[in-house]
Amino acid sequence: MAILLQIKSACKGYGEQILLDEADASISDNVKVGFIGRNGAGKSTLLRILLGEEELDNGEVIRHPNLRLGYLRQHDPFVKGETAMDFLQRESGQPSWKCGEVAGQFELKGVYLDGPIAELSGGWQTRVKLASLLLMEPNLLLLDEPTNFLDLRTQILLEHFLVNYKAACLIVSHDRTFLGATCDHTLDLSMGKLTAFPGKVDAYLEFLQEKKMHEERSNQAVLAKMKHLEEFIAKNKARASTATLAKSKEKQLGRLELTKIESAQPVARIRPPRITPRKGPALRCKNLSIGYPDRTIASDVNIEIDHGMRFAIVGDNGQGKTTFLRTLVDSLKPITGEVRWGHGCSVGVYAQHVYTSLPEKQTVLEYLYQNAAKGKKDQDILEVAGSFLFRGMHVKKPVSVLSGGERARLCLAGLMLSDLNILILDEPGNHLDVDTVESLADALTNYEGTVIFTSHDRHFTKTVATSIIEVRDSRVTIYSGQYDNYLYKVNKEIEAGERELASQKAKIPQAVAKPAKTEVAAPKNVDRDPAKEIKLVEKNIAQLDAQKRSINTQLPKVTDIEELDRLEKELISVTERLSAAEDLWSQLNDEIQEL
Repeated sequence: MAILLQIKSACKGYGEQILLDEADASISDNVKVGFIGRNGAGKSTLLRILLGEEELDNGEVIRHPNLRLGYLRQHDPFVKGETAMDFLQRESGQPSWKCGEVAGQFELKGVYLDGPIAELSGGWQTRVKLASLLLMEPNLLLLDEPTNFLDLRTQILLEHFLVNYKAACLIVSHDRTFLGATCDHTLDLSMGKLTAFPGKVDAYLEFLQEKKMHEERSNQAVLAKMKHLEEFIAKNKARASTATLAKSKEKQLGRLELTKIESAQPVARIRPPRITPRKGPALRCKNLSIGYPDRTIASDVNIEIDHGMRFAIVGDNGQGKTTFLRTLVDSLKPITGEVRWGHGCSVGVYAQHVYTSLPEKQTVLEYLYQNAAKGKKDQDILEVAGSFLFRGMHVKKPVSVLSGGERARLCLAGLMLSDLNILILDEPGNHLDVDTVESLADALTNYEGTVIFTSHDRHFTKTVATSIIEVRDSRVTIYSGQYDNYLYKVNKEIEAGERELASQKAKIPQAVAKPAKTEVAAPKNVDRDPAKEIKLVEKNIAQLDAQKRSINTQLPKVTDIEELDRLEKELISVTERLSAAEDLWSQLNDEIQEL
């Protein structure tokens, strides 16, 4: 097994902040490593060093001569006006057929491949960037928070891609579910040191906990023995008959040592707002249509949410989850219908990018005082600040110097100091480390008010949600099953798509053996009219698409195993026919263009 990258005695700091302190690590080929650490620990800095964008203060990075790095960029590398196909060809230098084949692994086809890339959602653009990486054939992928802002479907596709990818990966992520599905090794950056663990992240965190407990038990036993020896020495040192034995015990005492336990980094301990529980309906949406003046996102929304419920809003990117939340809090007016909050409801909002609009000149403490409920004592405010890791001099920091993770924590701290009985949270886990996300999940679980939230973090959603609202195909509906059922449904849909792709790939050798399309004389038929044929095909596509949506609507409601199996088989068949019809449409369209 070849070592692709080796980090030796690495040192890196910014002023008084030490990120790497004589750190060592290595990455071998075909090994997938989950890279974890607290916000601000230096993970992204290390990635930039590995990419050659920054230099170490001391130490070295040794690269294998055959190393080919691939980096999933967070910023868009696209050129204005280009299509996904244009970008793939430009980035990789590969022919269109090869780009199309690889793009198919990420369900990129039709308008997603040949339409303007700027019109695609963030999730679909990420798929394009992943296809580009695969075309470049790197032997080490560097991924920095790849699941941020990705919908569930794209996350699962990315997981499947990484599991089957025959090369090494170094993945920075706070998403334990994602790391657990993709990585078989763990690398931890903590207090300037790199620790490699030959197992998954959950096993590593369990190992750390067990190690700490073992060291604490060992120290307790040593302390008890020390106390016993000290008492013996004190009683017997002055007696002539026992003085010699006492001296022996002193030497024994001197040899005892406590195990040095590394001081743990502070962890967020979030407490929910204290409120008086309420009963009855908290929210009613009646005949609601949501969207914008030029387009309707969803219509005929009729839902009711009771006090004390915790609803997760799920669905693919671009389906309207954030639009729905904005409508609920009146930052976006309904097209038709009404949103009615119950009597005595007080609503607090955490928007995706709220931390970017914080008052830059305020200090942490000033912001918390401003957002605290009337009557909150100074001690209460300081305790909440401390629970979000703003302690000591940190409360006097101006907002302008806070990192993205610190700003997110500050916004959440402001909400927790309120007496709000409704919390609406749009991706609250973004920019937070694993420990803080878990603490937030625990706080929301113990909160006696109502929570409506979006999150692409499966572990967080499963922990917090008591019910599911699905936004899909221009509908907003309460999903009848639990979150695990929803995950199962999405996985089945993706698997059906992958089986379709595998079926298409199996036909490739036959197609390749034939002459190129331009060299094949199509059957002569003077009566053929491609324009008429394409209209029939478009009608067929519309029917198949409606049939597919109907099946997807039925699936969540089915409990009978045989019926579920029948519908899944029907879905696969319809998906295959739909794909064939789309291919035929593309062929006919090419013929029309040539006329």
